[in-house]
Amino acid sequence: MGRRPHIPEPAGRRQVEAMAAYGVPEADIARVIGIDAKTLRKHYRDELDTGSIKANSRIAESLFRKAMGDGPQSVTACIFWLKTRAHWKETTVQEHVGNAGPIMKIQRVIISPPPRDANGNMLGQPAAKGPPLLEHVGT
Repeated sequence: MGRRPHIPEPAGRRQVEAMAAYGVPEADIARVIGIDAKTLRKHYRDELDTGSIKANSRIAESLFRKAMGDGPQSVTACIFWLKTRAHWKETTVQEHVGNAGPIMKIQRVIISPPPRDANGNMLGQPAAKGPPLLEHVGT
């Protein structure tokens, strides 16, 4: 014999909407109600959606009121609003300076080793005297 079908009640609907508004994950809401997450979505889809929408609306209203007010909270709220809603961003400008002020000229120097002969001696230089500094001993 299977489980009895779930019949939503008004109190349960209000509870689901409130938990959705607080950001409680659907799996946890289902556990509290005593049903499977799939059953929760089937019977409470509207409450899950409207709960989070109503909460976001209240938070947005509060943020808007703070941004339009005075004091340090208003500055923070304005910055947050502009970054998220108006797509503003902070930029960092880096200026490199030396001891004499801003760098005026950048000189690129490429250093390449001088050509060598088959023995590893630099061409145009006298042969090295004494044993080589590194010696490979075969096994």
